[in-house]
Amino acid sequence: MTDLSVLDRWRAEHPESAGERYAARRRRPLLPDDGRLFIVAADHPARAALGVGDDPLAMADRRELIAKLVRALALPGVDGVLATADILDDLAVLGVLDDKIVVGSLNRGGLRGASFEFDDRFTGPDVDEMVERGYDMTKLLLRIAREDAGTARTLEASARAVSRAAARRLPIMLEPFLSRRVDGRVVNDLTPDAVIESIAVASGLGASSAYSWLKLPVVDDMERVMRSTTLPTLLLGGDGGMPFADLLESWKASLALPGVRGLVAGRSLLYPADGDSDAAVSAAATAVHG
Repeated sequence: MTDLSVLDRWRAEHPESAGERYAARRRRPLLPDDGRLFIVAADHPARAALGVGDDPLAMADRRELIAKLVRALALPGVDGVLATADILDDLAVLGVLDDKIVVGSLNRGGLRGASFEFDDRFTGPDVDEMVERGYDMTKLLLRIAREDAGTARTLEASARAVSRAAARRLPIMLEPFLSRRVDGRVVNDLTPDAVIESIAVASGLGASSAYSWLKLPVVDDMERVMRSTTLPTLLLGGDGGMPFADLLESWKASLALPGVRGLVAGRSLLYPADGDSDAAVSAAATAVHG
């Protein structure tokens, strides 16, 4: 078991060790032999999304979260992790990122519940910084709200990020939604037509789509949704709103569709209703890699 007490020392006494670990990290090709990816996601806390199910602070215990990620990354079939720089730094110092795909979140400034929620300007490392640290992929959330002027700035910033990622040959994962406010809360439209429209907008961003990937929710009529794109697609895991067995079956059905390359899931696996995160992660890995 990895000694988490290291985390109590490195930030205060040896902050340079994170950069050293990134530089020494053993890297692997993006796709394994079967051409599929299973990424565990933990980029939620930095956007003030700490809740899972009925617990609004489920992800608040940072050491517990890191311990869950360390165990998950050690399980067969787990290809990598998606997180913000603070979490990736901890994992790098713990030495658990060798031979794993590191996906850095550009992160969003439009915090959950804020009046400026749709102004999703980036607040994490930029594409060039990710390349310098040896990240393997990056990710951005693209919420499109026609009634909110912040969307225009978000689209412009996202297009620049896609262009820069293509120039640096860094795969970039785009997670698009058509969104709106309902009773003061941002809600994503998960109808097939809305998802298809969001795909069209995301696919056209930037100077080149050569390094663009999609991260999509599993919705009704997923076969028709996937006919709307040629970009490689990873399924969005969700936050555990449905029974895990049902969620797993929905992933399995969609993983069989052309263009679907795998799964990116976090809260539903790390904080399942029965508390057994290792079993949930292993089940998802089996669904992806077979």
